[in-house]
Amino acid sequence: MRKYNKKNNKTKKRIPVFSIVIVIAFALTTVVLFSQGMADAPGRSILSPDVDPSPTDDLFNTSTPTPSASPDPVLPDLPPRVQVRGIWVGAAHYQDREQMKIHLEMLENTTLNAIVLDVKNEAGQVIHLSNDDFAAWRPEMETNVIQDHTNLVTELKSLDIYTIARIVCFKDPIGTVRQPQNAIQHRNGNVWRDAADIRWLNPFNKANWEYIAQIGLEAAKMGFDEIQLDYVRFPVSGALSDRVLPDADEFAPIIAEFAGFMRDTMHAVGVRVSADIFAISGISNNDSRLLGQDVQMLLPQLDAISPMIYPSHFANEGPQNTTMGNGVGSFINGVLFTRPALEPHGVVYNTLQHFRRHIDDFITNNPDVPIAEMRPFLQGSNDNYLGEGFWKPYGPDEFRAQMQAVYDAGFHEWIFWNNVSDYTFQDRYQAFLP
Repeated sequence: MRKYNKKNNKTKKRIPVFSIVIVIAFALTTVVLFSQGMADAPGRSILSPDVDPSPTDDLFNTSTPTPSASPDPVLPDLPPRVQVRGIWVGAAHYQDREQMKIHLEMLENTTLNAIVLDVKNEAGQVIHLSNDDFAAWRPEMETNVIQDHTNLVTELKSLDIYTIARIVCFKDPIGTVRQPQNAIQHRNGNVWRDAADIRWLNPFNKANWEYIAQIGLEAAKMGFDEIQLDYVRFPVSGALSDRVLPDADEFAPIIAEFAGFMRDTMHAVGVRVSADIFAISGISNNDSRLLGQDVQMLLPQLDAISPMIYPSHFANEGPQNTTMGNGVGSFINGVLFTRPALEPHGVVYNTLQHFRRHIDDFITNNPDVPIAEMRPFLQGSNDNYLGEGFWKPYGPDEFRAQMQAVYDAGFHEWIFWNNVSDYTFQDRYQAFLP
């Protein structure tokens, strides 16, 4: 492993946190607790496992339950706000101790201060659930279990690293086999599958919310500072008209409600909540509708939002029969990018301008409502599948260009995604040096 330039006087700055809970006691009467964030219907709680898994009108019932006669408990403090500068590391890579040593050395000797680790991934692999109520969800094969993170999280905290647990939510090839009644159904009576033959949990089925919440609570026990919700959306490939789902206009409200449910559940145990969303959700109203990812609905429900702004994933001017080719390119913030992967700064900066407008509009209409921080996922890999002339290697210069685009757009946080968790190839780590 190459040595990093280490600075002995390196410090990691943290943003002071505002008080999350204000408790006002009225003598001999009641106690009322307000939590920082947009006001939700009080009494939101995790549903019991025997909830009817089929979609019903009850899923949209927003009536306020009768409050308990007992005073609410005082919630634990949340971790201090951190201006996250992080990387994602997949389970296959952090469970390899030799590879993890490389990441630990990089975290210790650069300006990086955060790491995202999978606790439930796209394959449906999940950490062991200690709650016996969820035995039916547990993978039967040890190969489908991601090992306990507790020791690793403890080691990361000793380095003053902010720890984020990534949870893939509704894309779940394993959970939908074990609980097929909780999957999105096909109108022919079978479980619906997307274009890649993958089954998805139904976001309208609140039994699925409880399952995902239990994984988040398991991550909290292991000491994570934050959980990050991924695939918090509806599938958009395959025979969409064959899905047994309400109208797409109802997708975004249910996803926002789920995000708020997860926030309330995790804040109750002192853990923050963020979510990854498609960059196109901030650009195209139609795509936002179909995905169920409405930026302004999500802003008050989360601590951070991570639009995935990967220049290689935007359409280019290549022929329509080529990967990402549409014959034109991508218009972003009024600018035409014919070969987006070659212009990392411009793509990231102009995409964030769309999100800035969403934020400004929301604040104008809701000036007193706290909102999520904007923390984009940035491209950390070489996407040479695009074909000659439409991609280039992403080394430290391309990393820095994307980081600078975030700062130029008025934001401060970012996370890099590399599909094989390799941030040393082509000396990429140099972008993180002080």
